[in-house]
Amino acid sequence: MADPNAVKLYNNAATNGANKRMAEILCGGVIVEVTTAKQAKTAELAGARCISVFDSPKLGISRMPDPFLVKEIMRAVKIPVMAKARVGHFVEAKILESTGVDFIDESEVLAIADEDHFINKHNFRLPFVCGCHELGEALRRVEEGAAMICIQGNMNGTGNIAETVCNTKEKGKLPVVHCAAGGISTPADAALMMQLGCDGVFLGAEVFNSSHPHRRVRAIVQAVQNYNDPRMLKKLSSELKNAMAETVGLDINEIRDDYFRA
Repeated sequence: MADPNAVKLYNNAATNGANKRMAEILCGGVIVEVTTAKQAKTAELAGARCISVFDSPKLGISRMPDPFLVKEIMRAVKIPVMAKARVGHFVEAKILESTGVDFIDESEVLAIADEDHFINKHNFRLPFVCGCHELGEALRRVEEGAAMICIQGNMNGTGNIAETVCNTKEKGKLPVVHCAAGGISTPADAALMMQLGCDGVFLGAEVFNSSHPHRRVRAIVQAVQNYNDPRMLKKLSSELKNAMAETVGLDINEIRDDYFRA
């Protein structure tokens, strides 16, 4: 009779291998955060490689998106869909897994359900994405079973990429697919992260606040695909015109000063 522990280890290894291969399909692409099916379709038409469903309330605790919204977005697009679950909330992750999404993003953007432990990803068949701010944290998430690491700065939605650049430089190459998130709002930002060694980038839902979200997403998608071509990057940046002027630009130090004064 086979050792149950050995069988479990074998199954986990097989699942982890399949999940890493699944994550590899996102290499060289842009993952766009959306809050509606319409935004998801816009991102898909603009060339996004994957959709990340985010449904944060204006006030109160931010939790996983409504499963109905997740299913609606899955029906609207043909590209892979990931949905966010709170850190440590394995029940939210199980619910999302049951919807049939392609990835689960255990996201610190949401409220944290467990301040001491992340989800044990080995108990799931879906690939997990986890954020990190330093190398040790990234490797802990990989050990827990994460198939993708999202290298991120602390100030998402600001249009300021400084922290994301510093974090990416420190990490170098990880043993799993790793993307960058936080402050990426122009083709040049996206190309910078790719030249620093990332496999792809995340775009926040604030991209849909611009007057031409399709044009903006499309330009960033093309920048990721042509990140070593300065002439193409110049063309992509020029074509944005007014959309570039709409980019939010907040100074991280000013944000911190306001935070500590509050």
